[in-house]
Amino acid sequence: MSYFTFHLIFIIPPILLLVWLQRKPFANIGGNRAQLAIPLIALMALVYTTPWDNYLVFREIWGYGSGRVIGTIGYVPIEEYLFFILQPILTGLWLSFLLRHNQPVQNESFSGWLRIVMFMLGAVLSIAGFWMLQWDNTLYLGLILAWATPILSLQWLIGTNILWGMKRIWLNAVIVPTLYLWVTDRIAIGNGIWYISEKYSTGFKLFGLPIEEATFFLVTNLLVVQGILLFLLIKTPNIKLKESQVSPTTT
Repeated sequence: MSYFTFHLIFIIPPILLLVWLQRKPFANIGGNRAQLAIPLIALMALVYTTPWDNYLVFREIWGYGSGRVIGTIGYVPIEEYLFFILQPILTGLWLSFLLRHNQPVQNESFSGWLRIVMFMLGAVLSIAGFWMLQWDNTLYLGLILAWATPILSLQWLIGTNILWGMKRIWLNAVIVPTLYLWVTDRIAIGNGIWYISEKYSTGFKLFGLPIEEATFFLVTNLLVVQGILLFLLIKTPNIKLKESQVSPTTT
């Protein structure tokens, strides 16, 4: 299986399904910003991830199978750049699908201690990430944490009240695409589309998936979901979405 075929089988079909289910993403939230949310987050993901991922391939922390890609730009396969865009679209559309059954209502009171706890959690993870860069076997995990958690910390600092006010949707929006991408990533590694260096990884695996890859998809989906929610809601801090009993299987 080639990397492009992987996209055709696992990534593009759920995107098309979500597009078919909702013609106007975020139609009930964000006003004029709704149409910009997913394209903007996808563009930011492409710009922010490109130099980092090029460094990973340059250091041979991960690589791709021979004959599995169309070509490369820099060190990174063209299909990887496409994935930088497709993942935010997939996760963003899933978030929109969850939000379509909810209506804005007045926000509840919010205790500032949770904001401090979340920010400190992000700061600790950031420090841990930079600390891990000292050793080969924690290099990949360290680079993931050092790259992602400073942005997560900032999101938590400015938007914990919004995120906590709609925590069920927030969690569902992150967990479902993360689990799905864990499965597809495990399939891709098993088929030799890409591989993870044993030298630069801890060796710990979650159902056969390197813990570094599991962490990557978790933090990137957090970045996408939180980025979209804050983009749509940060200017209206007195509003949150009323959470109906939305579950990942809601239609």
